[in-house]
Amino acid sequence: MYVPPHFDESNTEILHDLIKQNPFGMLVTHGLGGLDANHLPFEFDPTQGKMGVLNAHVARANPLWRELSNGDEVLVVFRAGDAYISPNWYPSKHEAHRQVPTWNYRVVHAYGRIVVKDDERFVRGVVARLTRTHEASQPIPWKMMDSSSDFIDTMLKAIVGLEISITRWVGKSKLSQNKEARDIQNAGQMLNSQGKNLIGDAMLACAKAKSE
Repeated sequence: MYVPPHFDESNTEILHDLIKQNPFGMLVTHGLGGLDANHLPFEFDPTQGKMGVLNAHVARANPLWRELSNGDEVLVVFRAGDAYISPNWYPSKHEAHRQVPTWNYRVVHAYGRIVVKDDERFVRGVVARLTRTHEASQPIPWKMMDSSSDFIDTMLKAIVGLEISITRWVGKSKLSQNKEARDIQNAGQMLNSQGKNLIGDAMLACAKAKSE
């Protein structure tokens, strides 16, 4: 990924938070079947390993886990919003007419080494923790014990766990940082008026920081 210095996001805490808020990632692999991409919810544990660990699971019927070797390098991409930016939203455009359209976005690329975990205890733990996390906002959170143990055991046997030890991060926040603060602010306000708050709010925060 091309990352100009003004769009580089290397703050580890910010990268971790972006993953926490956007845990549905794209796992890119290169196994026996060639390049592949799978879209999965991930659990991120920053306390494990040198740079953290990502855990997930795939269907046993998915050839992904059979085509990989333990230790293979993989890439997981997390997207934290994107939005089209019209040059008309920049006040400076109406003065100098020297602006063009662009697309703003925030992404995290997590590179790591993968290990297939065809282990019932590991899979059960991942599923339980993902369930607790994503059911927490529900009025009546679903729990694994809501179903019979036989049913849950059967479902767990139908999936395989994945563990990815992070080796490096690449983060990019493209929020028009190369523009004037007033341009960033107005474009952010326009996005928010359209309900595109992920990037809109991030741009407003960027404009505030640039003005200080």
